[in-house]
Amino acid sequence: MTTTSRIRITDVAPRDGLQNEPAPIPTADKAALVNALARTGVDEVEVTSFVSAKWVPQLGDAADLCEMVAASKPAGAVYSALVPNERGLDALLAANAASESMTGSRVIDKASVFTAASETFSTKNTNASIAETIARFRPVITRAHDTGLATRGYISCIVACPFEGPIAAGAVADVASQLLQLGVTEIDLGDTIGAATPESIAQVIMAVRPMCDAAGADLVLHLHDTFGRASECIGVALELGVRSFDASAAGIGGCPYASTPDRRAPGNIATLALLDAIEAAGDPHGVDRAAMQDAGQLALDAIARAGAMP
Repeated sequence: MTTTSRIRITDVAPRDGLQNEPAPIPTADKAALVNALARTGVDEVEVTSFVSAKWVPQLGDAADLCEMVAASKPAGAVYSALVPNERGLDALLAANAASESMTGSRVIDKASVFTAASETFSTKNTNASIAETIARFRPVITRAHDTGLATRGYISCIVACPFEGPIAAGAVADVASQLLQLGVTEIDLGDTIGAATPESIAQVIMAVRPMCDAAGADLVLHLHDTFGRASECIGVALELGVRSFDASAAGIGGCPYASTPDRRAPGNIATLALLDAIEAAGDPHGVDRAAMQDAGQLALDAIARAGAMP
């Protein structure tokens, strides 16, 4: 289904791409990556997550990173960040207040919350049941909207869970419905372990898209390329009317639960691969390929330097 509507792309490399790297990435390198991605023409950059450094040490520098990128944020750029709870939102709002004091404008435009379609994964990833995460998000979404922030609701394990196996599309739709009732402005469907096939991703999209349309919320697809099927799934999603996708510069990232002792799982679909799939479908996007290539190399170089440090 070719249209003149430009595909919206969020590059998640600074957060989802780097969060599981074992060696600490210097904050200055993360800031350079955010700045480079902002110059590529992507519609949004997922900058960081305001989580406890105890749980995700790689993202313990969220406030410092926001301070570094605030002054260089291009006009019209959209920056987002994950928040697990109200404490995380407090930290995000504090970063925005600091940015407004320094530059006259906020640095983070969107707050994202995250749950799962699998009870086991939700418990292991958030230390809470799906119902408990939804209850936890209610004040987060309300306060975010009160301060003018857009909101994203991530749903992990939309096709399969590393602990429970296949996940029914109806279970994903049920979680999406609860997030939409909270008022999130977009639903982001995450194929956490890269298990999706064109057939299974179509089932999930067809189950969730009508309720997003009814709520006036955007539907986003977040694919991991564990088995090399992500591009094919994007083609199907475009046919079904999905107009917003996540990707990661150089394909960095990857769910640790999808790895094996001798092989690290491939990460998010690379942003350049996403562009290939979009162009193959005849749809427009606004990303500069050369600039994205440079951003991807910058990310890989930062990871290599961190890994080589004594």
